[in-house]
Amino acid sequence: MIKVKVCGMRESDNLASLVELQPDFIGFIFYDKSPRFVGEQLDEVQLKAIPRNTKKVGVFVNANPDYILKTVKKYDLQFIQLHGSEDPIFCKSLKNKGINIIKAFALDEAFNFSSLNNFKPHCDFFLFDTKGQNPGGNGFAFDWDMLANYDNEKPFFLSGGLSLENIEQATKLEGLKIYGIDINSKFELEPGLKDIGKIEQLLEIVRPLEEEII
Repeated sequence: MIKVKVCGMRESDNLASLVELQPDFIGFIFYDKSPRFVGEQLDEVQLKAIPRNTKKVGVFVNANPDYILKTVKKYDLQFIQLHGSEDPIFCKSLKNKGINIIKAFALDEAFNFSSLNNFKPHCDFFLFDTKGQNPGGNGFAFDWDMLANYDNEKPFFLSGGLSLENIEQATKLEGLKIYGIDINSKFELEPGLKDIGKIEQLLEIVRPLEEEII
């Protein structure tokens, strides 16, 4: 079953509308150089009231471990997504504290998939994104044919430029252990403000595929 992760949420009313659609994961960006940085806008009470079937993910880029742990506790996050140059030891130290980890990797033609091996014991999922100017949210897809070089051992989220135009193709990539799709910039009215109508269209495409598999 392909899960849906909507990343880059910030606005209270926008978040409330999204929660009604019951996505599998919602991502909040705690990286101050991102145009989707949450800043002081997140309502702690609202986040804690999100039903548990929708997992809350905090996105961090080379952040201090203490800051990550305090943020997880403050907003009752179920996962963290590490989107920087964090190494396996960093992941292990947080995993040992009971944190569920999604480790993101930016892919281009030079990416060496064997570099993932040391991360596997310490991460719940990988996330494969497009290598671009920013750590994420660059708005364009990488060449999915590169995933043929992945050993497919650890389930992963597919990210980078996913849109209504290519989402069906993405969910039908054969022989890959795609756990979920991660959507962001192609479903926005502006950075941090999602187009709920587009996300509804996406779910209509993806969720019938889940029902078929069941």
